[in-house]
Amino acid sequence: MKKMVKIAPSILAADFARLGEEVIRAEKAGGDIIHVDIMDGHFVPNLTIGPAVVASLKKVTSLPLDVHLMVEEPDRFINDFAEAGASYLTVHAETGYHLERTVNFIREKGCKAGIALNPATPVENIKLVLEEIDLVLIMSVNPGFGGQEFIPFSIPKISQVKKMAEEIGREIEIEVDGGLNLDNVRDVVMAGATILVIGTTVFKAKSINETMAVLKKRVGEAMQG
Repeated sequence: MKKMVKIAPSILAADFARLGEEVIRAEKAGGDIIHVDIMDGHFVPNLTIGPAVVASLKKVTSLPLDVHLMVEEPDRFINDFAEAGASYLTVHAETGYHLERTVNFIREKGCKAGIALNPATPVENIKLVLEEIDLVLIMSVNPGFGGQEFIPFSIPKISQVKKMAEEIGREIEIEVDGGLNLDNVRDVVMAGATILVIGTTVFKAKSINETMAVLKKRVGEAMQG
């Protein structure tokens, strides 16, 4: 039985002047998860939001909050974002000197633990911690900014993670973030993705409802083979 594919609208592309309304709009349109990018201006060349904003979003949506920590020294932030209401907490393999310890810390705080991989980071880097994590996030653009074009070699990376998980008998969520749109979601789902992070295509659409409906239709077609 194929795993359900979820769409995670990314608030990086939302109107920050009315962020709560944007999240509600995405939920009503059929979003399954709200993706929240946390950037520190060091690991990536951009700066976004902190735990207080995540706590505020938790008050306006019933959807899980998928918090992606694009930060140096992620262990310093885990407790605060867990307390703010994160359902998923994902750290980058490139920032973790002690990934296994970091993953266990996330789980101790009651969150699902994820590890993200930048485009040029091999999937083999996380092989030894696959038993401990709930999610692998494949970055299909270089992190830091929204609106970038999808990097094609992300597709085989998705397949590789899927195969690695199957080999150890684990059902791990495979999330893909960056450049996803109406034209490429089918290929990503067919490669094995189960969570699709989509920002610009959703929040900048003329009709968020119509766009979400088309996305879900194309996801369904991909799952049918």
